[in-house]
Amino acid sequence: MTNDAPRPVYFLSDSTGITAETLGNTLLTQFPGNNFDRITVPFITTAEQARAVVTTIDAVADAGLRPLVFSTAVSSEIRSILETCKAAVVDLIGTHVPQLEAALGTRASGEPGRAHGLGNAARYQSRMAAVEYAMEHDDGQSLRALEKAQVILVAPSRCGKTPTTMYLALQHGIFAANFPLVDEDFEREGLPKPLRPFVSKCFGLSSNPLRLSQIRTERRSGSPYASLRQCGYELRSAEQLYMAHRIPFLNSATVSVEEMAATILQRMNLKH
Repeated sequence: MTNDAPRPVYFLSDSTGITAETLGNTLLTQFPGNNFDRITVPFITTAEQARAVVTTIDAVADAGLRPLVFSTAVSSEIRSILETCKAAVVDLIGTHVPQLEAALGTRASGEPGRAHGLGNAARYQSRMAAVEYAMEHDDGQSLRALEKAQVILVAPSRCGKTPTTMYLALQHGIFAANFPLVDEDFEREGLPKPLRPFVSKCFGLSSNPLRLSQIRTERRSGSPYASLRQCGYELRSAEQLYMAHRIPFLNSATVSVEEMAATILQRMNLKH
């Protein structure tokens, strides 16, 4: 295996694997010069499954680069099995549980799946309601109950409105709508009429012309819609619109959905 070969990275969990991916990837961002091949293995709920995963990882280790493992397995039995693999194991749960047990004066439950399951039924139901709202109000499809929105993302096409609203809904339970800006809006230099009563809830997204053109080209190659000139015009016009109406905005070109969501929560002072 060459030095340029990606290092295998495993995200292991006895639940969905979302926490292992999120925390593990956050740590990996601190090593930008490295190339990683990411594999997620969720729902490792039995010792037999854990041993099968260890066998797979060991075979990969024997064939080349030593893998990295990020584990959020809660079960002490499963954690102990996973730790025997021929990888560098970062135990994201076991490392901290003893500290919390000491601080709280009680033993951890050891029950898997509580982070993303129904452990907090009210919060789970709130997130599902927010997801339904985001789907209904995607790309201006519905104007019903816009007053319920906690934030309305506005932007030209393909600036990241939909993934950001869905992330806000699913991860944070935020009622988020999104609305497209089109040429007619730029020509009259005003917000779309349905948004005018809710300007205080609006948050704008922008991008850079080259990046937006690349994204649009994947959808409609060779079209005026994807041209660098059209993308530049729309982005300049959108930013002028935001400033005219004092709408906060950010450039989504080099920012992850997670970072955009965190910025929106902070700048709009949204509680979740």
